[in-house]
Amino acid sequence: MRARCGIASRRPSKQRQRGAVERRRTGEHERTGDRTYDLVLPSPPPFHCSSLPLLRRSPASNTTPRAHSLIRMMSVAYPTKIAASPIAIAENLQESAEERTRRFWRTADAVCFDVDSTVCQDEAIDELAAFLGVGEAVANVTRSAMNGNARFRDALSARLQVMKPSLDQLESYANNTKPKLTPGIKELVSKLHSRGVDVYLVSGGFRKLIVPVAKLLGVDRERIFANEILFDQNKNYCGFDTTELTSDSGSKDVGKPAVISLLKEKFGYSKVVMVGDGATDMEACPPADAFIGFGGNQVREAVKSRASWFVTDFDVLRAELDLKD
Repeated sequence: MRARCGIASRRPSKQRQRGAVERRRTGEHERTGDRTYDLVLPSPPPFHCSSLPLLRRSPASNTTPRAHSLIRMMSVAYPTKIAASPIAIAENLQESAEERTRRFWRTADAVCFDVDSTVCQDEAIDELAAFLGVGEAVANVTRSAMNGNARFRDALSARLQVMKPSLDQLESYANNTKPKLTPGIKELVSKLHSRGVDVYLVSGGFRKLIVPVAKLLGVDRERIFANEILFDQNKNYCGFDTTELTSDSGSKDVGKPAVISLLKEKFGYSKVVMVGDGATDMEACPPADAFIGFGGNQVREAVKSRASWFVTDFDVLRAELDLKD
């Protein structure tokens, strides 16, 4: 026997075929033997039973295939959604963590970028240390801090105690070293600005070294959150400003979480996204609405394994902005 809509039967008359089509359009049931199948098919395009495979009764049981088998074969022969189950509908409506982060990225009204190893290819503190001749010792402390193995303020203090830069040394380094921007960041910031998105540079580094970076990106100096090194009257190093929010981490009251909370409270941003490579960037979410891990310069496993969306190229973020919700 030839299958008609997945149900074994004799070849029907044209009048009966027309009636069957009308029943399918209105969601009525088709009955064969003691089994009833609810077939829900759209009117357009025209449906031809000849597109389905032939179904035969099992010689052993003399029964027609089970309903779910019919539906499975129909979905292959005629790819349309047929009587989707509540579970299937729920699965389709469910949004993954990555999809949610992508959506927040596309609709953000403010974006905060880390600077070292994110906006810039290197760690400015390590580069300054190399300039001062204490590069290796400071690099070890930096690696520990970025992997979340030390309290940030302790790591910052330890690095500065090793370097002890004078004001003259700091200015000499800043004036003679061109920032090494990560490829694609300038275009990305420009695109964000064109969309009316406010861009901030939030860093545990030093303001004097970040101002030139902000200038290259077209970011206002007022939108820099970073640390200030303190000097005595002889321009010698005497510590750092511990009242700066970025001078510590580890709770929502300090560090990058505190910066984002301040921005939301002050400017009323509804969606703020943090982008960065390190542990202190990741802890900013929440209060940030989303965090995007960046590994274009350094891949930190603690961040990669926990970030809902991890990218290694700023062009990926720029392309995402072109997608429509």
